[in-house]
Amino acid sequence: MPLLQLILVAIIQGITEFLPISSSGHLILLPQLTSMADQGQTIDVAVHIGTLGAVIIYFWADVKQALIGLPRLLIGKLDTPGARLAFLLIVATIPAILLGLILKLTGLSDMMRSALVIGITMLVFGIVLWWADQKCPDTREAREWTLREAWILGLWQAIALIPGTSRSGITITGARFMGYARADAAKISMLMSVPVIIASGILLGADVITSEDTVVAKDAAIAASFAFVSAMLALVLMMRLLRTISFTPYVIYRVVLGAGLIIWSLT
Repeated sequence: MPLLQLILVAIIQGITEFLPISSSGHLILLPQLTSMADQGQTIDVAVHIGTLGAVIIYFWADVKQALIGLPRLLIGKLDTPGARLAFLLIVATIPAILLGLILKLTGLSDMMRSALVIGITMLVFGIVLWWADQKCPDTREAREWTLREAWILGLWQAIALIPGTSRSGITITGARFMGYARADAAKISMLMSVPVIIASGILLGADVITSEDTVVAKDAAIAASFAFVSAMLALVLMMRLLRTISFTPYVIYRVVLGAGLIIWSLT
């Protein structure tokens, strides 16, 4: 794959992964709206792995806490904050894994990679995000996250398997409905991305090893590296902006893009 396209894909992923505007939707649209060839799901997952590195570094204190608590969880103990956090993240990941397997086995995952689907989800879930952000209180903190809420947010996250929904957007929406402050909702959403991306990365690694395609592996490594850099910059910027602005600018972008894609697809 041309280096320029790899860099472009990586930058798009890095910028859009943490903003509630759907990174996967933008990656699917890139070849559909340009003359570029589809980068394929291997590169898509590779750039997601790059953004994973940014999440781990930015939220290292929380990730470290969960890692330290994981051994306690493995022996059935939830007596430390780390073990509890690790357990909640695992619970929140289960719905997406189950629905992902269903979509993969039925072939629906490929059928939904269309501009019309992305346009509809961009528009609809953008409006839902706006409603949650404007109408719900922002009094709760991330440390108050409960088991019941982890499972519910996991169901919200599973919806993001529909292209254009936005994994971060839909989980932030769910957290805002629960009353979490904007920054805390974003924090929960970002931490939830860690196990999901790890699972995707394991599948990617297995495919690369099985195929023994060194060219694809090299392209994936390049894309992941550039995605990491752009994601780190985007994450720092977004978390700072959330202290002073709402999610409305992102909603406006989603509505305009969604409406445009719907019109373009139907005409």
